[in-house]
Amino acid sequence: MNSLLSILQTVLMAPAESGQQANSIVPFDVLWQHVNTLDLIEALTFVAFGTVWLFYGWRIFKILVTISFGLLGMTLGIWANQQLIDGNSFWLGLICAAFFAILSVPFMRWGVSVLGALSGAVLTAGAWMALGLPREYVWAGGLIGLIAGGMISFIIFKIAVILFTSLGGSVLLAVGALAIMCHHLMSQTEFKDFVLQNPWFLPAMVLAPMAIGAFLQNKFIKAAPDWNA
Repeated sequence: MNSLLSILQTVLMAPAESGQQANSIVPFDVLWQHVNTLDLIEALTFVAFGTVWLFYGWRIFKILVTISFGLLGMTLGIWANQQLIDGNSFWLGLICAAFFAILSVPFMRWGVSVLGALSGAVLTAGAWMALGLPREYVWAGGLIGLIAGGMISFIIFKIAVILFTSLGGSVLLAVGALAIMCHHLMSQTEFKDFVLQNPWFLPAMVLAPMAIGAFLQNKFIKAAPDWNA
């Protein structure tokens, strides 16, 4: 859990720490530092939870939405505490986590649709980077996915569930797999050089499982007539 929160904080704090990486869209060094701290047990835990989330998230999507909004609230609370109060207290993070988690319950369908739209943005932005298109315009690829994913998610709720759960599971699976490869399949230096020399690798690590998960979830939902979103 601490590792997951660290990674979430990395994403939110990236603009403040990207001064030395102005030409990089992804704060790779900071993200690598957190992935590198995962031991084998934590990495396997990420892979296990990611696999369940990836293929069967549609069964427990309401719990996953509440957890996701709770983690988002906690991360924003910690960030706000560091920026506004300049302290190490975690109480603001806990308060924000509880508020966001509780708020997600009555607005579940809206929450899933918003997460589906954001997943569409990540999908197209990742595809933009994987295809080697100009990185300074990656925001355009993300914007296309945000608009398209938002429109589809608010019209067809099932697609929002599939997008959100397949992305969430894929990210957890990718983080765990990266940690395992980094520590056990290759030396850290060789693996880091490989990732840096192949900018398509990280997006592919997320997009490939996401596509497989979305395809299988769609089949699972069709075969479960009792499923009610």
